[in-house]
Amino acid sequence: QDQSHLMGIISKKNYISTMMKLALLVSLASTAAAFVAPFTPLTAPQTARPPTQIFAEEDAAEEDAPKPFRTAEEISALTSSVETVFSLEDVAKVLPHRYPFLLVDKVVEYEMGKRAVGIKSVTLNEPHFTGHFPDRPIMPGVLQVEALAQLAGIVCLQMEGAEPGSVFFFAGVDGVKWKKPVVPGDTLVMEVEIKKWNKRFGIATATGRAYVDGEMAVELAEMKFALAK
Repeated sequence: QDQSHLMGIISKKNYISTMMKLALLVSLASTAAAFVAPFTPLTAPQTARPPTQIFAEEDAAEEDAPKPFRTAEEISALTSSVETVFSLEDVAKVLPHRYPFLLVDKVVEYEMGKRAVGIKSVTLNEPHFTGHFPDRPIMPGVLQVEALAQLAGIVCLQMEGAEPGSVFFFAGVDGVKWKKPVVPGDTLVMEVEIKKWNKRFGIATATGRAYVDGEMAVELAEMKFALAK
């Protein structure tokens, strides 16, 4: 009987010890949970969705598609609204220059005593291309300036104090800038504006610029020339 009572006491103590251990474990687990960050599920980063293969092929096809063929009539019609004011024959009646130094083929815009727009068609048949340069023909920059001066001369030689066919000399050029080479096959579209004209002494001051296919090829801030006396 004493032995049974003793075993009961030992079993009771083991039960109490076991319960105390469980309580301690529960307390530790709760404390640890307070310091653990809440779980956030990982998600894939949001990126722009690439185009589908079908649309990518369509875009590539549009880029590679050949441009529609334009006929000679269509290309020629691009300048149909440009009228000739002074033909080459008219220019020759005003300027004293002749081949190979007549550098204005025609005048397409003209405001008496003020400004003009002229055309110079550049061809390989011009003699300066033989040496400038043999393997890469380029219109000399000084001839581009000369062409602008001749266009200004067409305006000035029809003003009071001057006579068509008179000879005039360069007196100075300032602020010249060449933007791109002018080569055979180009059409040099030139514009000049007369800033000053002294009819007593026959001295003119003008500005000028020229374009090829809409891009500026040369510009000059000021040029002066004087009539020969």
